[in-house]
Amino acid sequence: MKSVESQVLLHWLRSAGEPTRLRLLALCAEAALSVSDLAQTLKQSEPRVSRHLRILSEAGLITRVRQGQWVHYRIAESAEATSFVRGLLGQLDRSDPILAADRSRARAALAPDSGAPAGASESRLGRALADLVAGSGLPGASAAVLVVGVAHPELLRIAAAAGRRCTAIAYTRRAAQGARAYAERHGFACRVLLAAPAGGEAQLARAGESFDAVLLDHPAGGASLTRLLAQARRVLHAAGRLWVFERYEALESRERVVEHPLARLRRLLGDAGLTCERLSPVESDGEHVLAALARPAAQPGSALRSLA
Repeated sequence: MKSVESQVLLHWLRSAGEPTRLRLLALCAEAALSVSDLAQTLKQSEPRVSRHLRILSEAGLITRVRQGQWVHYRIAESAEATSFVRGLLGQLDRSDPILAADRSRARAALAPDSGAPAGASESRLGRALADLVAGSGLPGASAAVLVVGVAHPELLRIAAAAGRRCTAIAYTRRAAQGARAYAERHGFACRVLLAAPAGGEAQLARAGESFDAVLLDHPAGGASLTRLLAQARRVLHAAGRLWVFERYEALESRERVVEHPLARLRRLLGDAGLTCERLSPVESDGEHVLAALARPAAQPGSALRSLA
């Protein structure tokens, strides 16, 4: 292992030298765990655990990894940081009752639960996103709403409220099962489709109708989002609304020309023929999400036709 500068070492020591953060490091060294898993294990609130995770992440001692629809945390992959964390944890007494209880609860959190299909659980972030949609004024009764991706089932309930016709496209079979179970549990109707193998964007036209509102729930950045926005524009009514919820890091530029995620999302919407009306960051459950509200852009010459 290469040696590290004294300032880096002091930063690591300050970051790790706190009871909760030391327990988090011990857990993340054994498995990749979500904020919810860690909060349940430590019996602390998710916002508090998220703050500790942010400190460890900014210090470079843990890293965020995506597993399916969820963000999990594990110790950093760099040799220097890994060696530091392993050496630090090696000084701990593994029979310590607090650490032993943490390991036991973490194993229980990771155990498969056939009674709780994936994608069927609510979250603070999901509620925040649903509140944004509700506050924007969705169309009323009998309107058709399409939700692409079911990472946050709260959006399904908003889409189906007030007598609206809800259609959802799930990326995996487990997510589709979870969405159906969530709708049944909460007593609302929603038609749930499984995305084609080529991806959710290939399924939009096959949903069978055009929509008054489309909600893209974590569609993933890059070329996939470009194609999906183009497809969403085609199935959206001329007076419809489009919501996009995407993770900040998925929109970060990986090309030579640096483009800020907010600017990139606004540009992608424009390229798809959509006018961005609102663009704001949302942070909860340890995730940073950009939320955008857009409408179909006016067609060239439409203003002249309206004056004719």
